[in-house]
Amino acid sequence: MLVTTRSRAAKLGAFVAGAALLLSACGGGGGGNSAVQTGQAFADCDKNPNTCNAAQADQLTQGGDVTYAIEKNVPNWNVISAEGNVFETGEVTKGLLPYTFYATPDLKPVLNKDFVESAEVTSTSPQTVVYKLNPKAQWSDGTPFSADDFIYNYKVQNGKDCPDCAAASTAGYDQVKSVTGSDGGKTVTVVFDKPFTDWKLLWSSGGAMYPAHLAKQHGDTNTPAGLASSFKWFGTTVPTWSGGPWKISKFVNNQSVTEVPNEKYWGAKPKLNSVIFRVITDATQEPTALQNNEVQVIYPQPQVDLINQVKNMPNISSFIGLGLTWEHFDFNLKNPALAQKPLRQALFTAVNRKDMIAKTVGQFTNKVEPLNNHNFVPQQTGYKDTVSATGQGSGDIEKAKKILTDAGYKLANNQLSDPSGKPVPELRIRYTVGNQIRQNECELFAQTAAQLGVKVKVQSTDDLGQTTTSGDYDVIVFAWVASPFPFGGAIQNWGTGQGNNYGKYSSPQVDSLMAQANAETDQTKAADLLNQADQIMSEDAYVLPLYQKPTFIASSDKIANIRNNSTLDGPVYNMAEWGIRK
Repeated sequence: MLVTTRSRAAKLGAFVAGAALLLSACGGGGGGNSAVQTGQAFADCDKNPNTCNAAQADQLTQGGDVTYAIEKNVPNWNVISAEGNVFETGEVTKGLLPYTFYATPDLKPVLNKDFVESAEVTSTSPQTVVYKLNPKAQWSDGTPFSADDFIYNYKVQNGKDCPDCAAASTAGYDQVKSVTGSDGGKTVTVVFDKPFTDWKLLWSSGGAMYPAHLAKQHGDTNTPAGLASSFKWFGTTVPTWSGGPWKISKFVNNQSVTEVPNEKYWGAKPKLNSVIFRVITDATQEPTALQNNEVQVIYPQPQVDLINQVKNMPNISSFIGLGLTWEHFDFNLKNPALAQKPLRQALFTAVNRKDMIAKTVGQFTNKVEPLNNHNFVPQQTGYKDTVSATGQGSGDIEKAKKILTDAGYKLANNQLSDPSGKPVPELRIRYTVGNQIRQNECELFAQTAAQLGVKVKVQSTDDLGQTTTSGDYDVIVFAWVASPFPFGGAIQNWGTGQGNNYGKYSSPQVDSLMAQANAETDQTKAADLLNQADQIMSEDAYVLPLYQKPTFIASSDKIANIRNNSTLDGPVYNMAEWGIRK
């Protein structure tokens, strides 16, 4: 799952960056609030999320440039690494990296036939998946796309072959027994030690593939040290190569990434001459850039003033959607004070989510409600409320105080002391710089904590990926930008020692239930097991889900085939189809 600042990533927050995979029975589209849709381009997106704003190729001009605003620089180019697993990095690399499945705006996983002609489960005992690769697929230097690429990306993400590869997630890869190639490398056979419910997650758009032949030039990929060396190289090196319809022609640090069509691409060629990803870290500047035609597309974290500015712009359409992106507060359990469950439970119980929504995203959409699950959103079949019964998010200050006094804490002179008599130290709560809604959420958290005698300092960060991976926070707010695979995503986010488990939560019982869910081929049983784990997590008060985060896209009416996609794939999921209307 990407963290979004998506992440979301994946940060999706984080990108990943952070990933909830879609149940095959998952209903509903990208959601949305048509009351705040403006202009004509996205008028049909609530009813037809996958096809709105569509235009055929003959209705588009050949050429043209589109500038797309992103909110963070790209300090790490390895999107499958814990540090690089950020939503913006995922957007920028989407047109370069091969992947098996991706998520469409209706939240469903779709096979990427430009790379993989078919992917089928051929046996359930042991579970075996056979991929037939597109025989035309190749890297931009002419090297054929092959089983070697699957094998390399498996090795750096399974947690065994490369212990020093800080992968964003090992979920699913750690259940694979073997990955072998045949048919000249164009058939890939994957055999599992135990069934993996969300097998479509593997090598998908949330963890796309890096070229094995280049990895071999930067380390012996048959050794742990060599794998780690190449894994690091992919993070520190701007890609001059591509395995998709686009390639990077220019990167200006902290300013922009320019992509042009990859002339070696075998599929449908993009109509545009270029897409420029312009880094605008201050979201308040995005509407001005859009109005001045410095950018033609913005996909910011929605803010009240920002949305109101865009509403009245001529020749600009906008749309708000709800999907797999969700906002949350996280504790860092390495902090000794927060390692104590009663303090966590009390702080989360004091948080009033309905009030927080009303004072933030509720000012521009009436669709948002408190989210009560860590792994499913309401549009998904497995969704179950595991939070409300705990009282967390209710804003019940008296209940919060009782949790503390029952555990031996004492409040005197506006200072909370733990059962040993030691004052609870000041906490730091962090948010992404320039995000007014998150700043408000943090300030509301601090005001609430003060009522319990806990001082909280609000502090921004301009590098969410580094802040989360280094654990440089006590409390943090961001959003996971999920893919439609809840089971593998759960292990990635909450499993002991997993790359996206930034706050170092560990519960053997939760690990066991998630593992069972992840190996259950019956989707209903899998959802029940995951919700049992979710219930324990809720009671442990590690992460408090706040709400499904609205996504907001605004674009020039001249651009066709661009649309909202409230998953980790974002609007760039079909970037090769974008074009300028004639």
